[in-house]
Amino acid sequence: MKLIKIFSISPGKNTDMKKISANLSRRSFLQRTAVATASAFAMPMILPSSVLGREGAVAPNSRINIAMIGTGRQVFYANLPWFLWSKDCQVVALCDVDSWRMEEARKRVEENYANDKTSGVYQGCAMYRDFREVLDRKDVDAVMITTPDHWHASMAVAAAKAGKDIALEKPVSLTVAQGRAITEAVKKSGRILRTDTEVRFDKRFHRLCEVVRNGRIGKVKRVFAGVPKNPPPLEKYPAPLPVPPELDYELWQGPAPERPYTEQRVHYRHTGLDYTKGTGPGWFNISDYSQGNMLNWCGHIIDIVQWALDTERTGPVEVEGHAEFPQDNLWDLPQQQKVRYRYASGIELFYAEDRPFVRVEGDDGWIENTWFKDDGFKASSSELLKWNAGPNEIQLPRLSEKDDFINCVKSRKEPIISAEIGHRDATIAQIGFIASKLGRKLQWDPVAEKFIGNEAANRMLSRPMRGPWAV
Repeated sequence: MKLIKIFSISPGKNTDMKKISANLSRRSFLQRTAVATASAFAMPMILPSSVLGREGAVAPNSRINIAMIGTGRQVFYANLPWFLWSKDCQVVALCDVDSWRMEEARKRVEENYANDKTSGVYQGCAMYRDFREVLDRKDVDAVMITTPDHWHASMAVAAAKAGKDIALEKPVSLTVAQGRAITEAVKKSGRILRTDTEVRFDKRFHRLCEVVRNGRIGKVKRVFAGVPKNPPPLEKYPAPLPVPPELDYELWQGPAPERPYTEQRVHYRHTGLDYTKGTGPGWFNISDYSQGNMLNWCGHIIDIVQWALDTERTGPVEVEGHAEFPQDNLWDLPQQQKVRYRYASGIELFYAEDRPFVRVEGDDGWIENTWFKDDGFKASSSELLKWNAGPNEIQLPRLSEKDDFINCVKSRKEPIISAEIGHRDATIAQIGFIASKLGRKLQWDPVAEKFIGNEAANRMLSRPMRGPWAV
């Protein structure tokens, strides 16, 4: 598709991001070499970092060129500010099917980098509508994928095949089959994929996991975990609307089924309804594109459960779910969903729409943390809340998700939450969705990634994907 806009690129720094957490370390990087080419615009080019490294690795003293695929709310509040602040990388391109959102992101990028120029002006951020054009750029080392969930698998697999390292928003996929395709593509290509969630950097969840892993509450018996409740269904099925001129709706749908456009299906525009006030974007509530909070939050909450139980690369062996599914409604995701899992060890996990928390109970005590709540860190004894692992005990890594990603791009080491781990987190929510949809107890084989003796459930482990987007 047509390139919307491209400018010359020059390195810079952000002098307005002092409010970013001081825990994110700054490191000095050598600026990349710009080679001027003869053209009407005398457009400079940036050497890709891989040119300076070996076997696809980024050289230790070079900046990493990052492209942002998807420029929605999460980009503005979480992902873009960190990459703009970091001295490890340079944001060189943006991609979105919605031009007004992408234009807002471009302004943010160029205002940031303008602070480093004497002129106070910077025009160096390319914009694309089609993510495949971003992947074709040889100077792009890595991509940050922040799109609706139905696009994650197609984009991640394509990025791996194109030789790009990947920071992928959770959940990594919509289905077990998609998640497995991502992990295999990353493995085959030798790329880095970091499941993007900040949860393990949270000091209270980190301590909870160390307490459990070091046996401070005894043998674990059961775990309770929750996520925020899904929004209620719409009052009526909205009528189709004309597609806004700034939106490439066909490309937005991508691998999902072809459906008529309505604002409540996609995301609210810069005029009209405000999705930042509690309801979330429309796609988040529709099974064509999402599975709601149980899947979306699994990258946070279930990841902590898996980390605490030391089951990151496996999963439960039994699942039973219950939920109410809205009928004849655009927003068709489950309400009041509750799922019970059993691991081979006998540990039971109770996962439900509730609040974002994890509680682990053992023979000798319990420990719990509710995210975003100041008084949410609790335990059966105050000593557990203050306890720190000693030199001869299990000490789990604690690093921000973006620092972890950039470090691994440079070192080629596996991230703390790799593609495989992110896939296993998502699988737990996905098989819980299937059990809730069928309303029955199912036996799960976490090695074969199949249900035992239930072909109806196994058929739900994948879904059709339109056009060229199948993985």
